[in-house]
Amino acid sequence: MFCVEMKQWYMEYKIHKNRPGLLGDIASLMGMLEINIITINGVEDRTRGMLLQTNDDEKIELLGKLLQKVDNITVNALRATKLVDILAVRHGRYIERDSDDRKTFRFTRDELGLLVDFLGEIFKREGNQVIGLRGMPRVGKTESIIAGSVCSNKRWTFVSSTLLRQTVRSQLSDDEMNPNNVFIIDGIVSTIRSNEKHFALLQDIMKAPSTKVIEHPDIFVRESEYEYSDFDYIIELRNSVDEVISYDAFADQYEGF
Repeated sequence: MFCVEMKQWYMEYKIHKNRPGLLGDIASLMGMLEINIITINGVEDRTRGMLLQTNDDEKIELLGKLLQKVDNITVNALRATKLVDILAVRHGRYIERDSDDRKTFRFTRDELGLLVDFLGEIFKREGNQVIGLRGMPRVGKTESIIAGSVCSNKRWTFVSSTLLRQTVRSQLSDDEMNPNNVFIIDGIVSTIRSNEKHFALLQDIMKAPSTKVIEHPDIFVRESEYEYSDFDYIIELRNSVDEVISYDAFADQYEGF
């Protein structure tokens, strides 16, 4: 006998008429198909999201066909689980994504909890990852990275930063160079105020199979050999939805070093 791996699926449906017993009927149908409900929550207005588990893909396909006959709901999604699906069910809302650039995710300061959770899940992944974090000063960028590192049980290492004082590292200890660490890089400091030793260290870190988070990625790309294609995620953090992220107001202070 061999064991078939249990897979996770995300199902989302919009409720047209929330009659009594609707959820119970859907749960009973899943029970008869031996599909487990792991998590359930409301996602946005009159929409319900579920994380499901089964070892039989055909049962998921059959579930989708049966639910098409239920008049009170419309199934919006029935797919293998993505990170954004897990967070949507956990927090009850979707992360905003750029319609043109699907690797760009947007948050506001009142969504810091969601952002930290998002970063924590990304940081748990092994291998080479480059994450860009856009945002104006004192919006919570560095604090979110540190909190995400704590959530993922990872140690963080500052390569360059302005959190407490101007930090430009030219070498790291063997413990700090651990690929399991999260490397925090200020894109302005590392390019405009860097020296040869710092940039050599930066190149070594960028080649390493580890997670790198680069604040101010636009300046980093403009002033270095790296390109936007090197980034796996671009995250934007604003004080409010309509805030414009502009580097003109604060990047000039680094010029002249």
